[in-house]
Amino acid sequence: MIKWFLSFQWKTAVRSPMWNKNLVLNLVIGFFLLLFGFYILILGLFMEKILTEVFPESNIYDKFNGLLLYYFLADLMFRFMAQSLPKLTIESFLHLPIRKNQIVHFMVGRTVFDIFNFIPLLVLIPVTFTIVTPQLGSSLAVLWLIASFFLVLANSFLATFLKRLMGSKPLIIAGIGILFVILIVLEKFEIISLSVISSKLFGYMLAHPYMLGFPALWMIICYILHFRFLKMHLYPEEMQKKKSYEIEAGNENRYLKALGLTGSIIIVEWKLYTRNKRTKTILYMTPIFLLYGLMFYPKPEYINQYGFLMFVGVFMTGGMMLNYANYAFGYESGYFDGLLTKNIDFKQYIAVKYYISVLICVICFILTIPYLYFGVKILLINAAMFLYNIGVLSFVLLFFATYNKKKIDLSRGGAFNYQGIGAMNWLAVLPAFLLPVLIFIPFKLSGQPNWGIAFIGILGIIGLFFSRIFIGMITKNFFSRKYIMASSFREP
Repeated sequence: MIKWFLSFQWKTAVRSPMWNKNLVLNLVIGFFLLLFGFYILILGLFMEKILTEVFPESNIYDKFNGLLLYYFLADLMFRFMAQSLPKLTIESFLHLPIRKNQIVHFMVGRTVFDIFNFIPLLVLIPVTFTIVTPQLGSSLAVLWLIASFFLVLANSFLATFLKRLMGSKPLIIAGIGILFVILIVLEKFEIISLSVISSKLFGYMLAHPYMLGFPALWMIICYILHFRFLKMHLYPEEMQKKKSYEIEAGNENRYLKALGLTGSIIIVEWKLYTRNKRTKTILYMTPIFLLYGLMFYPKPEYINQYGFLMFVGVFMTGGMMLNYANYAFGYESGYFDGLLTKNIDFKQYIAVKYYISVLICVICFILTIPYLYFGVKILLINAAMFLYNIGVLSFVLLFFATYNKKKIDLSRGGAFNYQGIGAMNWLAVLPAFLLPVLIFIPFKLSGQPNWGIAFIGILGIIGLFFSRIFIGMITKNFFSRKYIMASSFREP
């Protein structure tokens, strides 16, 4: 049966009209994965030397064990965002005499062969020979490697289970996210130390070899959780939920009575983001954008690197807005023809998208104000980047969005998903991070970095004063390209 499932998957892929288009992209991604794998292998080979230089007076074996818990938590977060869900056209099999358990086992088992499961081996295998074997001997070292791989697979099963759970029980996922934030805060204020817990935990397991069975038990539990969830939801009416959205300009739209067209568009945009897998993924990634500063602000070596702080400021206060404005029309590609048939004031329609972009930035900036704890300079830089985002970058992104000709499939996950992303989307990202640095460089060279930050903020304020003119320019370009966009969005 596995042979038939694999054959069906292969034929589905090669007969798809997107096969040739995705082939080149997959080859490019494959090249970079090989390059990335090579660097990871080098890291594994030199891990002993790196840890020796960083911790010259410590036991390298204990230090590496202390890093494992950090790794598995970070790996779980990364997989939750990036790892794609195993898919199978269930409807083609449900009416056939095939046991549902076989279908579900195949879908869950496919996770084992995900590329993210084998990349950690490029570090774990060299470390087994260079660090673990001299400390424990070859027999226990092999058991340590097997137990570590079981934990990698457990993360794979758990991440895919949590991603599927996100659609039906988002509060559970939110609770897990809050738990991660609490752990980061407790670690930051040195209330607990994950490295100490990790070192003692893995050290105790290896001191008592029978404890090495717990990673295998945890992997089985994660597998069963994913298996049971899929089996409970293995019905077409649960796997295909048809959704439709429409914008109406008539009196029958109940939102227009209170908010007008502006309110109607805002509500539809909110529904679009909360009812589709790809956009919901972006919403769940927002806390990661906001916590990005915790990776750098506590480290004194970054405090005087203005260019780097500007990058972090743009990312935290405008990362969510960048995704929204860059694909402002691409996300609507599924019903773009319907929009063109409505009696809509498209200048107001684009203005509302700008207002939503500003609102997103305002919320993100307010949530970054607690970074004042790391110094007033951090707050001032973030404020300047916030003004730049709403007064300059938002208009640039909306203008570039009118050149989007790629239809976006909202039913697919958003993290590391390049479907529907064209060259113009990549070019639109350059002004986000490159333009502020280019503006700042002359001030930096003249010894006036603070004036450079202030000038970037002033540019944002000037952009706000000319917002009507910029919206008019975007609208004019939208009208000149709307039929080109509509024609491209109809392509599969």
